[in-house]
Amino acid sequence: MTDPSLLVVGAHPDDCSIKAGGIAAKYVEDGRDVTFLSVTDGSAGHHEQDRETVAARRKRETEAVAETLGVDYAVFDIPDGELEPTLTHRRRLIRFVREVDPDLVLGPRPDDYHPDHRYCAELLRDTAYMLIVPNVCPDTPPMDENPVFGYVADHFRKPAPFEPDVALDVSDAADRKLDALDCHESQMYEWLPYTFGVLDEVPEGDAERRAWLADEGIDHLSANTEVNVADRFRGELADRYGESRAAAVEHAEAVEISEYGAPLTDDRRDRLFFF
Repeated sequence: MTDPSLLVVGAHPDDCSIKAGGIAAKYVEDGRDVTFLSVTDGSAGHHEQDRETVAARRKRETEAVAETLGVDYAVFDIPDGELEPTLTHRRRLIRFVREVDPDLVLGPRPDDYHPDHRYCAELLRDTAYMLIVPNVCPDTPPMDENPVFGYVADHFRKPAPFEPDVALDVSDAADRKLDALDCHESQMYEWLPYTFGVLDEVPEGDAERRAWLADEGIDHLSANTEVNVADRFRGELADRYGESRAAAVEHAEAVEISEYGAPLTDDRRDRLFFF
């Protein structure tokens, strides 16, 4: 049996690093294949620069993330803010997932403030079962079995809050995750601080910005995007690792299993979440 592989799908180029950068780093460290996909080009995500400039910057940032984390990184050419759950996009995603052939697929839940996030989640949900149907997108071979699909953490409570099936200690991968986030310069040091109202706090120098990201920046991210859920899911971490280790966890990520993918059996849990 081959080692399981991971596909992380986000609506925008920084989503994968924010939500599952630690899980991805752990997979790569163990010699497993990881692919990131941004379903849009991220071109709307800036307060000063035009779409063409931002799209080019964000593509370069994903290339830096790929090199930093050791993952493959694809970006669809769908304009940021204009994603819709169309049949054309579903077929494109089906073909992509089949070609990657992952054992675990992570992405957003269907309830979210951003329409791109919601429709990315809907596309993933609509893709899941179709991956094994030969007469759907017959130009690409169907997968032998449906992967496990999981939702990454969010803070939205209606119609139902995020409920983790797996809470994961990624503390020893936190620096690599921060290195990946540091690659997303247009987001970590410009757009997101602008939206958080803290743009004037971001230092100028590269080293100073990286230090700020690891301190104040990560606090802003955690408060707004659930980049670190260690404190929120300390009880679930204790269930997995025991009280003593859970109390020491500094950085955690969490996954809620989707009913649209393969079930998370005990065997799959051990194979997919091995750390």
